[in-house]
Amino acid sequence: MSELLYSRQAVRECLRARRRKIHRLLIREGVEDAPIIREIRTLAEAQRIRISVGAARQALPPEAQGVALEVGDYPYADLDDCFALAQARGERPFLLILDGVQDPHNMGNLVRTAEAAGVHGVVIGARRSASVTPAVVNASAGATEHMLIAQVVNLARAVEAIKARDVWVVALHGEAQQTLYELDLRGGLAFVIGSEGEGVSRLLREKADVVARLPMRGRVGSLNAAAAGAAALYEAVRQQSQAALKSAR
Repeated sequence: MSELLYSRQAVRECLRARRRKIHRLLIREGVEDAPIIREIRTLAEAQRIRISVGAARQALPPEAQGVALEVGDYPYADLDDCFALAQARGERPFLLILDGVQDPHNMGNLVRTAEAAGVHGVVIGARRSASVTPAVVNASAGATEHMLIAQVVNLARAVEAIKARDVWVVALHGEAQQTLYELDLRGGLAFVIGSEGEGVSRLLREKADVVARLPMRGRVGSLNAAAAGAAALYEAVRQQSQAALKSAR
């Protein structure tokens, strides 16, 4: 099977990542001189990918920005791959678990933030969750192509397997008593982010080592999944960076 990845950032990152089978690069006439299009074409030529110019005029949606890739299925990873990456980097495991996040934009933004924050893997459920579609790839600005994403049948069992690897699992929930800023996030860590409407499920809250909330000082009672995940991930990055600085002195 094949699908079209679209938008300039997504196409470039897919070519840079070299993780997918790529069938063809489509370029619309009139955009060939844009610097990023020239970069995309150079990447494709280096990989001997077939390039079609002009014929894609009718096939590309407006949001494609004049370029698309015809690619194979997304290469999902295994949990073991995520831990192997942490070990190869000499780092404690840092994971993001998405519990029922169905909105492609939220999922894409979460993966983009996770990749920027140095997360070793994102774990999603095979059901009741967005999969890695072209819309998710586009929303992530291509970060999905660099990120290890494990799609599992049972998230609860995945959480148990993660905990067995000496990783502390923190579920974000708006009604938790503790705030995230009260926690020590410097060890092996996995955050659980819930769906837009229901949040983290009761089962995963029970499976987690701790449930915490972000402090809310305004009148709005909650953040969307992407914003909450970004705040949590970068609080962990802040704590880990401060610990590294202290140990280097």
